[in-house]
Amino acid sequence: MSQPVLEAKTDARAITGIDHIELYVGNAYQAAHFYRNAFGFAVTAYAGLETGVRDRMSYVVEQGEVRLVLTSGLAPESPIAQHVHLHGDGVRDVAFTTADVHGAYARAVANGARSVAEPLAMEDARGVVTRATIGAFGDTIHTFIHRGEYQGTFAPGFRAVTDAPPPVPVGITGVDHVAVSIVESEFARWVDFYVEVMGFHESQHEMVFTTRSRMNSKVVEDGSGKVRFPIVAPSGGNGKSQIEEYLAFHRGCGTQHIAFGCDDICGAVLAVRERGVGFISVPDSYYEMLEARVGAVDPDRMARLGESRVLMDSDDWGVLLQTFTRPLQARPTMFVELIERQGARGFGGGNINALFEAVERDQAARGNL
Repeated sequence: MSQPVLEAKTDARAITGIDHIELYVGNAYQAAHFYRNAFGFAVTAYAGLETGVRDRMSYVVEQGEVRLVLTSGLAPESPIAQHVHLHGDGVRDVAFTTADVHGAYARAVANGARSVAEPLAMEDARGVVTRATIGAFGDTIHTFIHRGEYQGTFAPGFRAVTDAPPPVPVGITGVDHVAVSIVESEFARWVDFYVEVMGFHESQHEMVFTTRSRMNSKVVEDGSGKVRFPIVAPSGGNGKSQIEEYLAFHRGCGTQHIAFGCDDICGAVLAVRERGVGFISVPDSYYEMLEARVGAVDPDRMARLGESRVLMDSDDWGVLLQTFTRPLQARPTMFVELIERQGARGFGGGNINALFEAVERDQAARGNL
């Protein structure tokens, strides 16, 4: 059962949100095409040989307040290509917005973070972007970034994309959270990292049980409440959990899914599904038992939930609607969650067993349970 944890401290790193999430992928051009066509992201910026960047190609795609950077290496010996070879397509960098890059970096390193790149001011005719980077779980990094009065497109080395076909947005508004899969032996270490090094606080703790597996889950948040990381690790059981499947195919800890907030999740799911993206299967029995768990549900809402196969939960603050795509690449690793909050602050604790058992049905179909 979910256990609220008292907030221990205010975020001392002055993080004000997620600036962007960078994914290392095998083919950035094709990935940008996918996110535009499947999820309605606008392709806004490009970096590569034509802009003077010699080792990589990157496309920036945006919708609402979400900014993804899709990056591929240009040579097989590239660290980017090696990252994709080991992990498959997935998240490399969850970058944070801050007004004080030097201070955020210095305090994190002083508290035990591993330095990846010291503060650097990148400048062109349109202004300055300052950034610094620390290591995090697995091969993931966190970049502190400040754009100040920068008037250019994303960052120096990028140019605006003006010839991409216009997207058809599905109503994604922002990044609700980034979920992290951790090996059991490192679970406490990375929870402590965000609390002690980054100044986050624990907001929830939950043990998840299915008929086959157990998982330990804690949520850490920054002081603003805009940056949230549910951290999940396997914790025994008779079968292979979805976390263990992720860890095996990803070859270690990493971002299991990105949750995109929506104003109309049912409409978003139907739109994305029509574009060929698969979602986890939810049995009719889930909806038959829903009112016994959350109370009376308006018949029109129940019909929309059933049509879109969206899950519903409630807490003391309101209602939460959510669902998950199937993995978005060849390996059964990273996927996307769509989520709509109507006041709720939780992460669907009442749905956990139904969600995990649905995912395990897909695992069984892949022969990985």
